[in-house]
Parts: sequence; structure tokens; C-alpha cells
Amino acid sequence: MARVTVEDCIDKVPNRFDLVLLAAHRARMISSGASITVDRDNDKNPVVALREIGDATISPEDLKEDLIHSMQKYVEVDEPEHETAPMISTSNDEDGPVFDTISEEELLRGIESLAPPERRDD
Repeated sequence: MARVTVEDCIDKVPNRFDLVLLAAHRARMISSGASITVDRDNDKNPVVALREIGDATISPEDLKEDLIHSMQKYVEVDEPEHETAPMISTSNDEDGPVFDTISEEELLRGIESLAPPERRDD
């Protein structure tokens, strides 16, 4: 009976590997208490899952999304930003942004103040 069921399912899910993954996921869902959409007819859960896919009572796309969601360990949630980025002010004379200027001497003094002085063993 399962072979006929697999042949019926190939129309809905052309890749046999994907079919096995989806049917196994649906069988686990049935084992955990999900309601079935076809008559059981004394079949085990994997055969019931294949019959559901073959009869198109369960959407393969929905099963695939549910399978992907069940395998994800971290789900990224897009949250809206609370604040917008500040606008860069431009001067009236130029079209581009305004940058602070610094002389070379001020830059060297700033860099020297960041790095610790070298130790000398004299």
C-alpha cells in the first residue's frame, strides 16, 4: 500500500528526498497529537502522512515551512527601529557633509596620548 501512496505523492512533491523529509515530519506531528485529515484504516503514521500528501489534504508548501521552522534554532525577528538616524548637516557653501578639520600636530599629539610610552631599561 505504501508504494502506491509514494507514487501518488510524486505528483505533489517531485523530489523523493523532499517527500521523505516532509512525510517524516508530518508523521512526527501525528505522533505528537496532530489531527489527521484522512481515515487511518489501521495504517501507521508514516503511511497516513504519505496518504495526506498524496490526497492533497495537507499542503506540501505548508509542511515544508513548518519543517524549516522546527529545525531553526535561532529565529531572527525584524523589529522596527525606534529612532531614525540623524541627518548629516551640510553647509551652505558645499553640497557634501561637513567634516571637522585637525592639524597634523594635533593628530600626532592625540595618537601619542593613546599609546602608552615605551619602557626603557636604562
